[in-house]
Amino acid sequence: MTTMDLAAPAGSWRERIRITRSGIFSLVFVLLGLWLLLSAPQVAPDTITRLTAGRQAGLEIAVRPWLLVVGVWYVIAGAPGLLPGNRLQRFHFRAMLLAALLLFPTILILAAAGRSTNAVSMLASSLRLATPIVIGSMAGIWCERSGVINIAIEGMMLTGAAFGFVAFSLIAPSMENSTALFIGVIISVLAGGVMAMLHAWLSITFRTDQIVSGTVINILALGLTSFMRREILLDAQDAGRETLQAVPFEQIAAFPPLRSLLDQLATLPVFGDFLFPVLEEVFFSGKPIFYMMFVLLLLTNLILFYTRWGLRTRAVGENPRAADTLGINVIRTRWVNVIIAGFIAGLAGAWLSLETTGTFDDNMSAGRGFIALAAMIFGKWLPFGAFGGGLLFGFSSALETRFQILGVTLPPQFLQMTPYIVTIVVLAGLVGRARAPAAIGTPYEKE
Repeated sequence: MTTMDLAAPAGSWRERIRITRSGIFSLVFVLLGLWLLLSAPQVAPDTITRLTAGRQAGLEIAVRPWLLVVGVWYVIAGAPGLLPGNRLQRFHFRAMLLAALLLFPTILILAAAGRSTNAVSMLASSLRLATPIVIGSMAGIWCERSGVINIAIEGMMLTGAAFGFVAFSLIAPSMENSTALFIGVIISVLAGGVMAMLHAWLSITFRTDQIVSGTVINILALGLTSFMRREILLDAQDAGRETLQAVPFEQIAAFPPLRSLLDQLATLPVFGDFLFPVLEEVFFSGKPIFYMMFVLLLLTNLILFYTRWGLRTRAVGENPRAADTLGINVIRTRWVNVIIAGFIAGLAGAWLSLETTGTFDDNMSAGRGFIALAAMIFGKWLPFGAFGGGLLFGFSSALETRFQILGVTLPPQFLQMTPYIVTIVVLAGLVGRARAPAAIGTPYEKE
């Protein structure tokens, strides 16, 4: 027996056993499906979960049949990933995607078994909690599509929250709260832009490592905002607890063309009776920055893919040398995009202090800037994909709150971990290979 013969068996089993991301998640869904199938008989046959829809009756779901159907589907969806060969690869991907989408309603149905829960308020809460994540991910897209890594979203967001609230606290005694809040939002946006200028100055002009630059900004923001809170805000708390007011649905609907359209939609058989009230409760009771999330989403997608500036931005992010030969000013393009990203991140910070809580606390961004980056990667640097990632995190956060309302017997620390666990799982297994812009993180020096 030769040396090659002795080595052959070792090489063969290594080639046969390949641990892949798809295989791990396939195994997880198969095991989860088997657990649901074993758990279903333990649920009483008449157990019902009522998913209400605001003022509407909603849906009644029998828990045991739901668990049986979902359990069988999980086994079917995960099994192809454990088999050799790629013949069922397309079916496997679609089946796993549906299995992932079924996970959240299944958790909600189990948690509310025998009771009722408002699914519409859950959706509204998910969108509201996703607002800073989606806005932050738009900031990341603007910056990183031009080739500059931006892990400083957290610091820009925190700085915007602090400066905006400080401005509001100082000027609120001398003018109406609505005007003071508006000025506070503007200051938040500008503060985020200033931090972005620092990031651009370090990473573009001086060509420092972009991750180091972002880290420096995050640390600077944490210390600066903590100092401001101790020195200024502790003596100005009488201006707190005021937030931006919701935009009344009546004012939105008073616009004549929209009023005519809504009247026509309300007469539709199914939409008017069920979906229209749901739409009204979810989308027509938000606050200004909540609506700005959708405006920024549409504008980012429009500018990035349908304008000359967007084309230049993408060219600079992919191949700055080629863009320079075509006459595009790479340095200026990156500077402008980084500053725009800072403005957007500052707006996300205003959501934290001026639209939601009406106060400022140390490190109140609580990692949302990093989660926004995760949502951007989840969406593969695409605006609507990032929106989906932000909505996923928002739903996870809303699910944590709903668990507490339903009295799920889990330690509160584990409930608070839910959004972050979901983020890790999504990035580790569901994203796949996310291709970043080719020149991202590479400083450019004009020859």
